[in-house]
Amino acid sequence: MLRRIAAVILVLSAGSLAQVAQQKRPFTFEDMMALKRVNEPVVSPDGKWVAFSAHEIDLQANTKTPHLWVVALAGGDARQLTSGEKGEERPRWSPDGKRLAYISPKEAGSQVWTVGFNSETGTLEGDAKRITNISTGADGELWSPDGKNVIFVSQVYPECPDDACNKARKEELEKSKVKAEIFTRLFYRHWSHYTSGKRSHLFVVPAEGGVARDLTPGDHDVPTFSLGGQDLYAISPDGKEVAYTSNVDEVEATSTNDEIFVVPMAGGTPKKISTSPGADATPLYSPDGRYIAWRMQKRAGYESDRFRLVMYERATGKITDLTENFDNWVISFVWSPDSKRLYFTAPERGAMPIFAADVRGNNPRTVLPGVGANDNLAVTPDGERLVFTHMSVAAPNEIYTDYICVHCDPPFVPPNQITHLNDPVLSRVSMQPLKPFWFTGSEKHKVQGFLVKPPNFDPKKKYPVKFLIHGGPQGHWGDTWSYRWNAQMFASGGYVVVMINPRGSTGYGQKFVDDINGDWGGRVYQDLMRGLDYVERTYPFVDKDRECALGASYGGYMANWILGHTNRFKCIVSHDGMFNAESAYGTTEELWFNEWEFKGTPWTNREMYRRWSPHMFAANFKTPTLVVHGQLDYRLDVSEGFQLFTTLQRLKVPSKMLYFPDEGHWVLKPQNAQLWYKTVNGWVDEWLKPLNH
Repeated sequence: MLRRIAAVILVLSAGSLAQVAQQKRPFTFEDMMALKRVNEPVVSPDGKWVAFSAHEIDLQANTKTPHLWVVALAGGDARQLTSGEKGEERPRWSPDGKRLAYISPKEAGSQVWTVGFNSETGTLEGDAKRITNISTGADGELWSPDGKNVIFVSQVYPECPDDACNKARKEELEKSKVKAEIFTRLFYRHWSHYTSGKRSHLFVVPAEGGVARDLTPGDHDVPTFSLGGQDLYAISPDGKEVAYTSNVDEVEATSTNDEIFVVPMAGGTPKKISTSPGADATPLYSPDGRYIAWRMQKRAGYESDRFRLVMYERATGKITDLTENFDNWVISFVWSPDSKRLYFTAPERGAMPIFAADVRGNNPRTVLPGVGANDNLAVTPDGERLVFTHMSVAAPNEIYTDYICVHCDPPFVPPNQITHLNDPVLSRVSMQPLKPFWFTGSEKHKVQGFLVKPPNFDPKKKYPVKFLIHGGPQGHWGDTWSYRWNAQMFASGGYVVVMINPRGSTGYGQKFVDDINGDWGGRVYQDLMRGLDYVERTYPFVDKDRECALGASYGGYMANWILGHTNRFKCIVSHDGMFNAESAYGTTEELWFNEWEFKGTPWTNREMYRRWSPHMFAANFKTPTLVVHGQLDYRLDVSEGFQLFTTLQRLKVPSKMLYFPDEGHWVLKPQNAQLWYKTVNGWVDEWLKPLNH
């Protein structure tokens, strides 16, 4: 078993280790922008090809443009299929494999297009055809298995009976000189936009084009809001039914109770089939049509309850939890072609392995062990291979395949990388691998951390530390790639990067996750500080007198908490963090989050809100702090950043604020990201003065 695991590790890590062995130049922001961002793979029905989209960044133009690519499953160079100025994304094969559907905004806004594909040559053939012409735009297309229809998502005005009404309403609002809005209920804005009375609905259109029909009319979102990941809807194998995710609770702002509904493709009254008071989402039919699987949470109002993989038997309505004895979150999943098992990914100790769950209810077992992060699963039509994306701290997503040995013990075989879009960039830069470590945290609990060394590392030197704190708070650091908080970018200036997974982190069992509830500045803070203590004691190359704490979202909250509870850091970076827990409640949109984490509202449990509010400890603030916030951040309103900066300035604490009028919770625009890295790294350099500056 150890030999097989070692083989997997060698295959996935060989490129990174070879780069470390050579004295290559440090990774730069321009290098990061030159990388192609590979999206989920989709396997052709004949099993010969894998289609995917990849985003390219034009830093000068400040744009991110996706294009369609294809690579042979048997191996060979990936080939770019499209190159339109406005881009193309989300390729989906027709059931016969002779056409690709995709999304492009090149005409009439975002619409669904189809184009022919020659499986013998792996090339497109014929002219692309636009099959939707809906004024509100189309996204998220799926072919029906019989090839007759395509479903898609569009944001519409629920009171409108047809597209003509939507178009007239849209034009009226665009022409009006009055931009005011009137709200009559909560959830009037979400994440980074105001809803403006619109709802997402599922539509169906004939595969050859025509008039689109609304499958889910009414004043509810179908599907519900998503930040990415697996589709929240699916079509039955016979093409006669659609399953989807929706939340029909009266007050959406306080509810996590997403439900699974089914509706006939021909139209009709939806039927709710889920029963959990928590969230149910991402339905997926088994290929034989007997079951629908989805991810389920048991507890109402808790967005970070354990995501279980459940199976609904369509004939009887019986729901079976396939992961009852599996204590980590199910992230993405896919059926085997014979409908006998499901493969899924789940975080585990900083990695994202692949597991298999049998429909007979046996305990899930590992198919590919924990090296890096695997996601976006697909299975070849013959059921012999998994196709998935893989990333690590040293390399972004590429597409891999792995033969499945369901009867082997253990079933691990080395995976094969079939795309190499980013080799030209990665071959020129120095990348350091992730070094895990364990220490004793609060209450004598074992806690994991990670360390990334600077390029051209010299163990005889002393290096300053960037201490990164993850968001969520129910998230995790690990052997993963990020464009927003990139460990290699932080290390490249001559720093040791330290990352701790304290209480609340995923991948260590649900109790470890739950331990942060109602205890935001308690055990978590102790875990973080004890982890840094361990690093200082254990690694002689760490300069404990030159350390800076950096965090965003919950990490920003913890940066603010640290600001009032210790002076051990020479500087702090607080990005979109909660500063005043009471005011944050009144300005956020997903109220279920605050009400769960702080055990009520500010008027029913004010003591809890004030106990864990960083602003209550402002008298202790002394550490130089950079504050970052975006105007369009509605999860943690920009007023939280302004309050923090105002407080720091009045206390005469050295401080600076980086304000983005056109960004939300994340900094996404290329030139804004460039300014972000320049400002954040510049702030740390100013206070820690690394040796190579």
